[in-house]
Amino acid sequence: MDSTVAASPQFKDRKGGLMCFGLGTACLGGLCGLCGLFAPLMIFAARMAPPAANSPAPPNMLPIAALYGVLAVILIWLGIGSIMARRWARALLAIWSWSWLAMGLMSLVAMVLMASHLAEVIRAAQPPGQPQLSGGAQTAIMLVPIFLMGFLFVVLPLIWGLFYSGRNVKATCEARDPVVRWTDRCPLPVLAVSLWLGLGTASMLVMPVFHSVAPLFGMLLSGAAGTVFYLALAAIWGYAAWAVYRLEWRGWWMVFVAFILFGVSNVITYSVHDISEVYALMGYAPAQVEQMGALGFSGRTPMAWWSAAFILPLLGYLWYIRRFFRRECAMESSSLKGRPRCVCSGRESAGD
Repeated sequence: MDSTVAASPQFKDRKGGLMCFGLGTACLGGLCGLCGLFAPLMIFAARMAPPAANSPAPPNMLPIAALYGVLAVILIWLGIGSIMARRWARALLAIWSWSWLAMGLMSLVAMVLMASHLAEVIRAAQPPGQPQLSGGAQTAIMLVPIFLMGFLFVVLPLIWGLFYSGRNVKATCEARDPVVRWTDRCPLPVLAVSLWLGLGTASMLVMPVFHSVAPLFGMLLSGAAGTVFYLALAAIWGYAAWAVYRLEWRGWWMVFVAFILFGVSNVITYSVHDISEVYALMGYAPAQVEQMGALGFSGRTPMAWWSAAFILPLLGYLWYIRRFFRRECAMESSSLKGRPRCVCSGRESAGD
């Protein structure tokens, strides 16, 4: 054990836990990499198989493969950082774990609400003349994915989040990695918003490549109009990510107002347009649109309600982190390279 860590009786050294959870994180990254490899194999198999009559065209798996590949690299990188007890790795893994949990809870709720539609799909998929599945078998088919999702997207991220948010884990990383990192210059709840805005910027830049459709106050923008919309949104998210990281009020207000406008826009749009119209504009085959409709991914009222239900928690979280922003910062002269520093409620960060 390092002498600096052994001489600190204020906390328990969690180096062993950081190594174990880091290894687990790297293994999750490897699993994502394997999932990403399956996508090209599915594309190859679909192209080599003889076309069946009235069968829908296989979906484009390349974006899914790219997503899994990027996620694999990030998780392996974070896992190595955790094994090395790096401060930035602990901060990013704490943010990733709680974000993973939030998305998992929303996905689990959506799956539970779609359970009745799934039962109808199971009954409709049975070949004619075959005996119908018993009620217990149908219930088991519906419950297994729900329990599996609950474990992967609720239980695991909760364990990860509690560990990496622990006081002793934070103190261990600070003792073993005394250098101030970029993740230390912003409170973690705010850093999470900045990182998600940065991810949103990258997503908006690639959305036009996949023929995505943008809902805008009752209109469905596609083609050149949709491309301009996503490029403009990427610029807004990029600037907001930078401003939020610097704890500037303008960044917080930009995101807060934008979320309200997007929520109202989605409610209006999906009150007059069915989600199947969006799928058609994105190039999905009619058979694929019909399949998604059977699973409950259709209808005007449900999508309008889902849009409102998704925005409200985001607004609540933004309202929570506003306490980290200050209207005025006392600027002092820093002895380090003569640069100014901003002192806000005990927080110190390097200025420009």
